Amino acid sequence: MRIVIVEDNEALANAIAYRLRDRGHSADVIHNGNDADTFLMQQGADLVVLDINLPGRSGLEVLRGLRVRGDGMPVILLTARIETSDRVAGLDLGADDYLVKPFEMDELEARIRALSRRRNLDYGTHERVGGLEFDRMARQVMAEGEVLDIPRRELATFECLLERRGRLVSKSQLTDHVYGVGADVDDRAIEPHVSRLRRRLAGHGVSIKTARGLGYMLDVEG
Repeated sequence: MRIVIVEDNEALANAIAYRLRDRGHSADVIHNGNDADTFLMQQGADLVVLDINLPGRSGLEVLRGLRVRGDGMPVILLTARIETSDRVAGLDLGADDYLVKPFEMDELEARIRALSRRRNLDYGTHERVGGLEFDRMARQVMAEGEVLDIPRRELATFECLLERRGRLVSKSQLTDHVYGVGADVDDRAIEPHVSRLRRRLAGHGVSIKTARGLGYMLDVEG
């Protein structure tokens, strides 16, 4: 699933993203309510983990915007507040679930699994693309039953492009996914990973197209 994490505590947000990516999900991290509202309006997601207390728009305002637009994407609220009024307000606005900080990652994962079952979301671990099969749980790419030898950062690049298949992905998006949001890494660092990954995918019906100055796009040939 493509999961968006909206949390202004960068350490917590990155920890959640790391755990979810390790479980085979795509995870986008946003630290500001205004940015989250724009991202969700333009990009969408399968599920949102949304902190209530955010700079810019609050999590409740972001949630209200989703529901006013008629967007029913599942939302799990995060709050450090002990007052039940915040949780009640969130549920009344259309949140699907909530967690009070601090929480265990295992519990967050359990809530996501339960919500995916209730909403009939695709929680499957295998996806076919061209002549390849991607096992999200094992984080392996296979061709004709054989596992391709793809290093970790190239695999993360593949995951990011696959989740946005058919759409352009900027270098900064790929860099954030591979190295983590806020990492002190130049966007050009992603170029060799894309180049090597392109060679590994050659001959399997999958290619990576370059839009100069804009980014990359995963394309299924034929």
